[in-house]
Amino acid sequence: MTMALEADEPERNREFDVAVVGMSGRFPGARSVSNFWRNLRDGVESICFHSREELIQTGLSPELLAHPNLVPASSDLADIDLFDAAFFGYSPAEAVLIDPQQRLFLECAWEALEDAGYNPHAYDGLIGVFAGSGINSYLMRLLERGIVSPSAGLQLTIGNDKDYLTTRVSYNLNLKGPSVCVQTACSTSLAAVHLACQSLLGYECDMALAGGVSIRSPQPLAYVWQEGSILSPDGHCRAFDARAAGTIFGNGLGIAVLKRFDDAVAAGDHIYAVVRGSAMNNDGAGKVGYTAPSVDGQAAVVRRALAAANVDSSSISYIEAHGTGTSLGDPIEIAALQQVFGNANGCGTRFIGSAKTNLGHLDTAAGIAGFLKTTLALANEVIPPSLHFE
Repeated sequence: MTMALEADEPERNREFDVAVVGMSGRFPGARSVSNFWRNLRDGVESICFHSREELIQTGLSPELLAHPNLVPASSDLADIDLFDAAFFGYSPAEAVLIDPQQRLFLECAWEALEDAGYNPHAYDGLIGVFAGSGINSYLMRLLERGIVSPSAGLQLTIGNDKDYLTTRVSYNLNLKGPSVCVQTACSTSLAAVHLACQSLLGYECDMALAGGVSIRSPQPLAYVWQEGSILSPDGHCRAFDARAAGTIFGNGLGIAVLKRFDDAVAAGDHIYAVVRGSAMNNDGAGKVGYTAPSVDGQAAVVRRALAAANVDSSSISYIEAHGTGTSLGDPIEIAALQQVFGNANGCGTRFIGSAKTNLGHLDTAAGIAGFLKTTLALANEVIPPSLHFE
């Protein structure tokens, strides 16, 4: 999944451009997008490292505490138990049956539209929603604690199944454009942005919310490292560094508000950045295993995005990468980028980074974290540091 973004430059044909006019998010160590940007700019690593005493107090099992490969690190999201139920017309009893992923995504959808300057109940056009969520671990807690009554079957399904993430937003905010749940694993939220752009350019909607959410409940405070796994042995993600040995999974969500560029200009919207082109493909069977990436597949999708954006590879100065910090994935990603950008003439210095060095891997929300990071970098004209690279 590849995006080509740029800062606003009005002196060109904008027929196929999509403007980013609003955003919202909740990230580890950041309750808002402005906090998120401050942490990125200042090089803050938002990973929590816990003492043995803290883990004991949380009730971690003695067997897990004694495991020799236990890594006491986590990428946490604050206040996942909080929800402004009354604002959205829910009773406390109804709210408790809803997965925190759906609750916080609904709140951020309102905040994103507010940031864009739009009241969805007064907007004349069609607003679409494209997003996906992570695995639901909240439902099991409800069942284990006996909170669910026999009559809560349908409410429980709607509140916890992935299929209802976007239509809940559309219902509560009266959005009448396409409402599509997207599920492509850790590329989910970028695939959602791509599909939202296509829907806008096809005039299926006039504005679109695009993003993703991943929140495990309860949030794990530690994990067991295994040789050869994707997880980091010490809780740090060292993307593209010689010491790179894995990542850490985290919790978070993000949403971008998108409009056709000409419409955004005509409406006087604040434009953070512009999506000039995007592309999506699949590696098929041309790789060493199901979970492995492919050099040729990645290079192909980058070329397609550049072609869709109608830009030369030599004009690209920064690449926000997947960058999981694994010994398998990082070299393949660099090799793919080398195919596309390595022989560009006159390209000068090109920077590369990964938000995972700050946050860890946010699973279905990983792509939107990188998308918002790059959008904010363009808007603020600052490339934030990529951590732990020596």
